This record gives sequence, structure tokens and C-alpha cells, in this order.
Amino acid sequence: MQAVRKVNVNLSSGDAEDDKSQDVYGRAEHFERERAVEADVDRDERTLDAASAAEVAARSGEVRVSHASAEELDAVFGSPDGDSTVSGVRPGAVVEAIKGGEVYGSKGFAPRDVYLKDGLVADRFPDAQGAVLDASGCYVIPGLVDIHFHGANMGDVSDGSMEGLHAMGSYEASRGVTALCPATMTLPESVLTEALVTAAAYEPAWNESDLVGINMEGPFIAPTKVGAQNPEYVQVPSVEAFRRMQEASGGLIKLIDIAPEVDGADEFIEALHDDVRISLAHMSATYDDAAHAFDLGAKHLTHLFNAMDPMHHRKPGPIPAAAERDDVTAEIIADGVHIHPAMVRLAFKLFGDERMVLISDTLRAAGLADGVYDLGGQDVTVKGPVATIEAGNLAGSVSDLMRCLYVAVKDMDIPLHSAVKAATENPARCIGVDDRYGSLEPGHAADAVLLDKETLEIRAVVLRGRLL
Repeated sequence: MQAVRKVNVNLSSGDAEDDKSQDVYGRAEHFERERAVEADVDRDERTLDAASAAEVAARSGEVRVSHASAEELDAVFGSPDGDSTVSGVRPGAVVEAIKGGEVYGSKGFAPRDVYLKDGLVADRFPDAQGAVLDASGCYVIPGLVDIHFHGANMGDVSDGSMEGLHAMGSYEASRGVTALCPATMTLPESVLTEALVTAAAYEPAWNESDLVGINMEGPFIAPTKVGAQNPEYVQVPSVEAFRRMQEASGGLIKLIDIAPEVDGADEFIEALHDDVRISLAHMSATYDDAAHAFDLGAKHLTHLFNAMDPMHHRKPGPIPAAAERDDVTAEIIADGVHIHPAMVRLAFKLFGDERMVLISDTLRAAGLADGVYDLGGQDVTVKGPVATIEAGNLAGSVSDLMRCLYVAVKDMDIPLHSAVKAATENPARCIGVDDRYGSLEPGHAADAVLLDKETLEIRAVVLRGRLL
């Protein structure tokens, strides 16, 4: 890995912390060692890491549709063996059964077989002709759903680049994150519109994740809490601007952030709370401000603890206001850098695992080497899992959602079932795609990840019924 590399990353993101990250580099050493170990695991297995995924993408040529035909993929990989077990299944093979694993369900993990047909989870069917994955020694979980990240693998949704979206999709799929709702930055409406139009036109290649929504993190935030956003483009909330952009996206915007204390916030929430999930974010809101916004119809809290006032016994702030509401969900960055493990555990106790959502909030540097990256004209230094601007403030994450799930379980003592729920079912429900994603029940997308029961490392990813 390069020690230092400067890359032109004009629209990358991440939210700068209010407090300087003076002690994060000590924790970074631990994660850097673990990341090195992770990179060496199963190089000779058929599971693909990011580099392998890129190689396969190159071999797949123009196979650029969600449900590539068997003939298209067989032309790339050859005809896969019908009854191969996991060690013999080749990338691109149709998987019709996953057997022998401990399978995630809403009430816990249980031994059962998972059947897949025509890109969906199916009831048992006896005439399965595709490959069978042997999941012995593995947990089988749904593909993860990330509803707040900006980019990865040099792509960023705000660029409005189709090439960047495909780069993001291939990397995220290789990491078991199979449904994406990337977040835009605080930018001019014209730039946001171009990004939305591009996102709406995205069709994933066979080995790229689905793009299931857009999260608009800006521009309707408080100028006092911009973090790494560009204050030049902060706007007061505008119902008309949102409707123009939602029309341009073809209805793709599923989540939008707002600072509830700014002018126009009440009118915005009242007019749109039935059309899009409204989240409180980048705010200087008091407890009363937040409680009022929830009364009006806001339902979500963006990157809990970050870019908001902390809890205080006389000035409780927005967090208790959200915790008191059973219909409000809260997302959190469990990368081991943004939030102390004790605070992540506290969040799960405050909100319960039915309302917690794990997010990654990654920059485009996710999946790349350590180095120095440009962030809207300022340098962002990436070292291990830590990304900081020159002043020392955190500037987003480089840990993808699967890594955050691993850290939440292994280093923060969040129960595995709770962490998986917070990375699959809950985010899918938040943005209204839980009828297709976030579950291994019949009728849902045939997206599954096999995790080693001892290490929680990825052993296989199945995307829309195909083995990556």
C-alpha cells in the first residue's frame, strides 16, 4: 500500500466531527492490523474481494443488466456445474440452494436451507438444477442495505458519473452490501439534479449492487453544523426545490435531511412527510426543536451523535427527543472511529435493535489505499480506518457497512442478530424497500452472504441468485 497518495476527489464527503480526533490513531493501529489479516483470508477461495470483483467485471464485458441471462453469463464463464458444492461453484453460477448454514431470521438464527429461483428467495422446490452452496460452519444473512454512504472505489454519487456508480456497485457487492441508497452532498441544485438523473439511469452489471434509493444529506442543513459540507450551497428548506429534484430522479429520493430549527423547516416537514422519509441532521436543534419536528412527521436521525448537540442533563438535545418516539429510527457509524463502543451500546439500549440502523458514511476512498485525498478543495488524510481533514477533524469513513457490522459485533459487543437486523431489515424498512430487500424470506431478492461462524469473514456472496 502506498504511504501517501493525493487524488483529485472533488465531491467526496463525510461529516467532520465537532471535536478533534486526537486519540483515533491509537485505535487505528488495531484496525489496520485486522484489515491486513482480513485481506489475506481465503485468497485461493472462490469468494471475491474487491480486486477480484474488478477483474470479473472486466471479463464480463457488456453484461450490464441486473438479470443477465444464463446464456450471457455462460458465454463469459462457461457453463457451470449443476450440482457443485461451494468449493466447486464458479463465479457467475446460478445458485438455487444454500444448505447447512445457520440462517438469519427476524427471531434469531436457525438451521435451515435457503432456496433461490429467478433472482428471488423461494419456497422449497425439488427440481432445483442450479448450484448448491454448502454453508456448513457459516451464518447465512441477507445482503446488507446501506442507506447512508457517499462513495467507494473512487466513485461518488454526487459526481453524476455512471462509471463511478458502477465502480461503487462492484465494490459494495464484493463486500456483501447488495442494496445501495447513496447520499448526496450540499451542492447547487443543478449539480444535484445531474447526479439524480444519472442515478435513476443506473443498471447494475450482474456483479454490481442494486441502487434502491437516494439519500439527500444536503442542502437543507444548518449553516452552524455544516461539517465537511460546503457552506456556500446551504439552502433554506424548499418544498418546490425538492419536488423538482424528486421529479428528475423519477421518485428515487427515499430519505432527506433537514435541520429542524431553520426557517422553512416546519412547512417542509408538513408538506412532504408522507412523500419521503425526513431525517434530522446537521443541526443545532434543541430538544424542543426536535420534538416538534417529530410531531410534524420527521421520522429519522442522521449519524447519531455526529453534527448535533450532545445529551446534557439540563439541555437534553435532539437525541432523547428521538429515543422517546417509537416511530423514529436512528442511524449510527459503527466503524470504531466515529463513536466510542460504549456510546454505540448505549444507542442500541436507547432505541432497541428494532430502530437502530448501521451505516458506513464512506468516502470514495473506501476500498483504496491509504493516502491523501482531496475533499472539496481540502486535503483528507486516510490512515487505516481514519480519515481527517488538516485541522484534525474526522471527515467521514472508509469502512464499508460489512466492516462496520464486524466492528459492532467483535469490538463493541453488539449481539450478531441485532447488528444484522440493523444492517438489513431496519434500513430496508426505513426507505420503504423491505418488500424486496433485507430479508431471506420468500419473495425477497436472492441476495445472501455467508459469514464464517468463527471469524465473521465473508465466505461467499450471492447477488440476485448468482455467485460472485
